[in-house]
Amino acid sequence: MTHDQHFRVWRGDDEKGELVDYPVEVNEGEVVLDIIHRLQATQAQDMAVRWNCKAGKCGSCSVEINGRPRLACMTRMSTFDENEVITVTPLRTFPVIRDLVTDVSFNYTKAREIPSFAPPEGVEPGDYRMAQVDVERSQEFRKCIECYLCQNTCHVVRDHEENKENFAGPRYLMRIAELDMHPLDSADRQKAAQEEHGLGYCNITKCCTEVCPEHIKITDNALIPLKERVVDRKYDPLVWLGSKIFKRGES
Repeated sequence: MTHDQHFRVWRGDDEKGELVDYPVEVNEGEVVLDIIHRLQATQAQDMAVRWNCKAGKCGSCSVEINGRPRLACMTRMSTFDENEVITVTPLRTFPVIRDLVTDVSFNYTKAREIPSFAPPEGVEPGDYRMAQVDVERSQEFRKCIECYLCQNTCHVVRDHEENKENFAGPRYLMRIAELDMHPLDSADRQKAAQEEHGLGYCNITKCCTEVCPEHIKITDNALIPLKERVVDRKYDPLVWLGSKIFKRGES
């Protein structure tokens, strides 16, 4: 069973471009990425699009479909009305390289700024057995496929280019939270999250959680708990007194 559909696809680069109209045939069971491939084969052989697994696990085909950040390979055509105009544009937060392909190197930069797991000195492999509850706390975050939809939809960077320098974004604040939850990580993740990675910029609108294709509860299970631990540390009277005594002993 087939029907005709009206597609509008962004064509151009970071300097100039436009939405181009394409009438296309849609077959039963197809996804948006199938249609993009058909357009490449029949009407726009030079159209650029990034993709890899076509199974919703590599995060490569992130685009905006009718203004919503989504994976093209996981967006079924059956979810749209046959008379609906479907608009496909590149991720808005990142510079356009060409057509639907964006430069997401911002995310690689932020990933490199977060120190890796730091075990305490003197602990050798086999010295410590993690409790299952400790394993489960961060297991959810490891489902991330790094599609960067959460980074793209976060208004802190989406609407304020100047924040990119000081804000890691939800994907990497989630990484900090995961490390902070590890019972053997010895790095000061909470201080770094607040002072170096912009945790305070996040105002927990949950837009990152809403677009996550892996259904990770980024806000509720990572960002809010991390904020709570930062606040506890900053305003706990015993912690405050201890820091004063420690500083006095150094002088």
